[in-house]
Amino acid sequence: MSEGQIVVTGASKGIGLAIADELARRGFQIVSLSRSGGGVGTPIICDMTDEDAVREAFRQIASAGPVIGLVNNAGIHIGGSISTLSTADFNKTMALNATAVMVAAREAYPFLKEHRGTIVNIGSFFDKLGVPDNLAYCASKAAVASMTRCMAVEWARDGIKVMNVAPGYIETDLNRDFLAREKVLAWMKNRIPAGGAGKPEDVARLVAAIFSENIGFLTGETIYIDGAQGMNH
Repeated sequence: MSEGQIVVTGASKGIGLAIADELARRGFQIVSLSRSGGGVGTPIICDMTDEDAVREAFRQIASAGPVIGLVNNAGIHIGGSISTLSTADFNKTMALNATAVMVAAREAYPFLKEHRGTIVNIGSFFDKLGVPDNLAYCASKAAVASMTRCMAVEWARDGIKVMNVAPGYIETDLNRDFLAREKVLAWMKNRIPAGGAGKPEDVARLVAAIFSENIGFLTGETIYIDGAQGMNH
């Protein structure tokens, strides 16, 4: 069992749950933050858009033992045409996908500094693409990549490493039926060089490898895990 806790946000389902499971399998102590309070390890109910709740959650976690890692996974996707996108939906997307990443990292900072910890932000390959009906989501994930670089540069002197893992299409409970449609399968087979969508476990193993290997000179980078779709011409 690894000494120290890794906090995973949005850890009750999907990619977040897979990450928490894989980290726990490798011997890390996991604290799962989510609105529902589900997940592995020590689950805590926390709305990541509530700054006071996030601050109190990290105080509670730190009082139980060292904090050595943070995975900023909690997120939301609201699609829609730019011409009809409401400011409320844009702000809601940015609040959870971007602002909450900054808040969680800020509140975790003093504890991670003490133990020279690691932050892994979960972005998206949409951060570098122009995607119709996805302005808010793309903007929020581009912000995650940018914040990762800023955190890495500013906090390197404190021994904190910060990485951005940016998945492509990943099959989860929320999109499984959509991705199983014949038309969608055919499109993915043609568009994604790897032949189709990835699995949450693919992302989980990459995130867990970052923590397990603990490579001191690796920080500030975005690692795309998208079956080569984002670079496919």
